[in-house]
Amino acid sequence: MNRRVLVILTVAFFIAAILSYAVLRMVGNRIAANHQANTSVVVATSDIKLGSVLKAENLGTVQLAGAPPKGAILRRQDAIGRGVISDIYQGEPIVESRLAAAGAGGGLASTIPPGMRACAIKVDDVVGVAGFVTPGSHVDVLISGNPPGAPNPTDGSKVKTLLQNIEVLSAGSDIQRDGGSMPNRVQVVNLLVTPEQAEDLSLASAQTHIQLVLRNPLDTQIAQPPGTAVGTLFSGVAEVTPLPKPHVATAPPVHTAAPKAPPPPAYKVQVYNGSKQSEAKFDSGEETK
Repeated sequence: MNRRVLVILTVAFFIAAILSYAVLRMVGNRIAANHQANTSVVVATSDIKLGSVLKAENLGTVQLAGAPPKGAILRRQDAIGRGVISDIYQGEPIVESRLAAAGAGGGLASTIPPGMRACAIKVDDVVGVAGFVTPGSHVDVLISGNPPGAPNPTDGSKVKTLLQNIEVLSAGSDIQRDGGSMPNRVQVVNLLVTPEQAEDLSLASAQTHIQLVLRNPLDTQIAQPPGTAVGTLFSGVAEVTPLPKPHVATAPPVHTAAPKAPPPPAYKVQVYNGSKQSEAKFDSGEETK
């Protein structure tokens, strides 16, 4: 065989081998991407309500292709006995963010975030907004009473917004956030507050009258109401401190000559002498002469 032809065939063989290897790697990577390893994750076998404690019968496992959800529980024993802090639905993977810490138990206490407190407030049909203050709703807390050492005691009672956009944890013994529209008349509600807000709320509940004001949970704006006094309600105007009157400079008085007195009035006297008539004039003061 011609040496030149042999060299050409050898080079062509190597080029074909390299291209075949590249195509094989490319196809293999695509096949591997479409057939990722399955991962076993723990899922709920039924709907699980907030505050519940997970049991073995509440949990199952499924195989998920690819990477599992972030924080997913991979072993059933890691979830059994932990409290649920958010509703979990059937077939949904169990993740750490939906569960209380191990050993925290269930119920209301497990739903309180770290650093926060649940403060109980006694309510009635008025304070509790006719029973529409339910778990998950947001309220403002108003207080009314006679402030000690008020500069103007004649104004009477005053009302002030103490707290704003406070979440309701429970209404009575109900902690389920079902979003129902039916009123739930209870005697006590628990509000989610900071330790400092809990102190203010405890003092206010003992010294003043508390009123809850329902607000839209999507409305997070913090208002700045000035507070209202009884005297303001009856006057119809807000309390305004009178401003000092401005000082107006006056020009020095101008001395002018006194006006002359008008001349005294003159008197006329008619004199009859027989058939003759005459008239005489006298200035004021001469009539006595």
